[in-house]
Amino acid sequence: MKATSFLKKNGLSISLLVLFLLFWAGQAFTGWKVYNEELLEDGGYSMSFVDYLTSGHFVSATFENWESEFLQMFVFVVFSIFLYQKGSPESNPLKDNETEKPNERKSRHQMVRQGGIFKWMYANSLSIVLLIFFILSFVIHSWGSFRHHQTEQLLKKENAESYATYVSGTDFWFESFQNWQSEFLAVFVIVYFTVFLRQQGSPQSKKVDSEDEEYE
Repeated sequence: MKATSFLKKNGLSISLLVLFLLFWAGQAFTGWKVYNEELLEDGGYSMSFVDYLTSGHFVSATFENWESEFLQMFVFVVFSIFLYQKGSPESNPLKDNETEKPNERKSRHQMVRQGGIFKWMYANSLSIVLLIFFILSFVIHSWGSFRHHQTEQLLKKENAESYATYVSGTDFWFESFQNWQSEFLAVFVIVYFTVFLRQQGSPQSKKVDSEDEEYE
């Protein structure tokens, strides 16, 4: 019974985590096959699966996507504090939108009870963590892309570029921008389309019989 209760209470996060791991494993396996084909075509040697997991090709492809996801969520969380979308359940209501002030004495959270910088950090912990994850992903993505670029230069017998030169070039920023734009398109769709579209049973949707302009 306890296991069943745990799964019921955490089913959404567990399912999403399982899907993430399955698709990540699929990315790793197929990426390994593709990269080995590219290496052989360019006159290089194929690598083992374990070696591939630390290669610039895999690191870049992984963190390139993570970077855009964390940027999307960070911007969405922060913008939704002071920007609105009339009728969308993803937005704060336009009326009576006052920031809730936590009660330091009655709070169950130690950081809130301590007050000061500790309360501020906890009150903004979601956006802080998302920003940190974005910065880390961005740095690791850039380093992975640079290593992958170095491998390509080596196979083509070209002069190696420095990390600074590569990161300031268009190839790296093309990788980032092509993902960033798609993430913000997805957020726009969920914010705007939930004004007049419904999904019965989903907390991301308004009630089926509600008016489009509700949630003002």
